[in-house]
Amino acid sequence: MAHLLIAEARFYEELNDMLLAGVRATIEEAGHTHETVTVPGALELPGAVALAAESGKYDAYVAVGVVIRGETYHFEIVAGESARGLMALSMDGLAIGNGILTVENGEQAEIRANPAKKDKGGEAAKAALAMLDLQSRFRS
Repeated sequence: MAHLLIAEARFYEELNDMLLAGVRATIEEAGHTHETVTVPGALELPGAVALAAESGKYDAYVAVGVVIRGETYHFEIVAGESARGLMALSMDGLAIGNGILTVENGEQAEIRANPAKKDKGGEAAKAALAMLDLQSRFRS
């Protein structure tokens, strides 16, 4: 049984609730346990995962949040840098599922976050578990 950390950027509460429902259901259905930490926004997610990894308490990580395009370049920075940070951590050997939605509008976000629709939270949890399996395979 693995113990996962769910790191959530709690900016859009209703959308995050749906993402979290998908993540938690997937982890629990696979027979694993989880804890959740909350950070202000998507840019803080890689830092939260890195800090948690130092503790040695977690086997894998799922990062979730929603970034909706606005009128400024800020969207590109947040979307790109949060993904880059998580990718750097995965390249360092952490098993991470990236569930940060980067969308044009709230409608796209709702479709992707909703467990009854695209369930991107559940998909991110599945990715983290798949990477954990792969990590175990290569490290044994």
